[in-house]
Amino acid sequence: MTVLGTRALGRAALARQFLLDRADVPVLDAVARLGGLQAQEPQEPYTGLWSRLAAFDPEVLSALLTERRVVRTHLMRRTVHLVTAQDALAWRSRHDAMLRQRMLGVYRRSLGDTDLDALAAAGAAVLSDEPRTLPEVGRLLVDRWPDLAPREIGDVLTSLVPLVQVPPRGVWGRTAPARCLLLETWLGTPVDPPPVDPLPDGGDPVGEALVLRHLAAFGPAATADVRAWSGVAGLPAAVDAVRDRLVAFRDERGRELLDLPDAPRPGEDTPAPVRFLPAFDNLVLGYDDRSRFIDDAHRGLSVAGARFVLVDGRVAGTWTVADGTVAATPLRRFSRADRTAVGEEGRALAGFLSGGASHRVTIAASPR
Repeated sequence: MTVLGTRALGRAALARQFLLDRADVPVLDAVARLGGLQAQEPQEPYTGLWSRLAAFDPEVLSALLTERRVVRTHLMRRTVHLVTAQDALAWRSRHDAMLRQRMLGVYRRSLGDTDLDALAAAGAAVLSDEPRTLPEVGRLLVDRWPDLAPREIGDVLTSLVPLVQVPPRGVWGRTAPARCLLLETWLGTPVDPPPVDPLPDGGDPVGEALVLRHLAAFGPAATADVRAWSGVAGLPAAVDAVRDRLVAFRDERGRELLDLPDAPRPGEDTPAPVRFLPAFDNLVLGYDDRSRFIDDAHRGLSVAGARFVLVDGRVAGTWTVADGTVAATPLRRFSRADRTAVGEEGRALAGFLSGGASHRVTIAASPR
């Protein structure tokens, strides 16, 4: 079985993530092909798409939100994701068990013997026709569940009930509270029901679709990587069901990696330009083994909300922005060519984020 090194794995994923060459594809198609973008920070997906798409216009993504063609909803890993409306409807039920389990990991003690089905029904009724903030929902329901804080009630409901954060939350250049509405109400279409359990043939069509979509956006990948991206359990059976449609490799640790036969796998010497990633980008978070992109010493930064600078296809620095200035901080030594490339890409990003107003980039000294 062919062994793929870290650089080869990185180049393959960068190609599928549109980070080797900016892609000339419609924004809606990009959101779908990326398997959604993590979006708990409302403006971050705009940077993610700017780094991936040629001539990206942020107003197009804003229009897709207001036109209800993409939505902001709790999904993979119980985090807010920006996904197409079609994927939100198709995927939500398959994520229900994971969402509930992860919620219980936080609130099990507070919830005690709370009837979660009754709480879900009450929350759905309140959120069926008027967008509300989650604390507001909690205050409306706290008389029925006085042992829970309103904030807890609201957060629990994001896992029990399919909700969407409605615009102007997530619209380009706007700040707005997270006001939620039933996904079904917002889209005018019921969420796809969970499959009959067990299906007559033991199949898991949504799970199989998740496996294939992950490989298309992040592969080659191991089953553990698919689960790390989605948070969903029970995927080994789905992997087995589609295995005859896949090709297999091994990484340098000996793990089996699966992939779509015709997916791009550029050579490991393929140039990888400097790219600026937003906070919580799935390029890093979408794997159990993140070594193809980030050193173990810096792995904790990926869950702390750091924004990353990719140099030669790997996390080499972090960046922040304030008052039109993008400030890059190296995590390793930058060569003169690295600093030039980071400066050029950083100035372009600063111009995008400032709307063409005064903008500049600074690069800190490399660590010794």
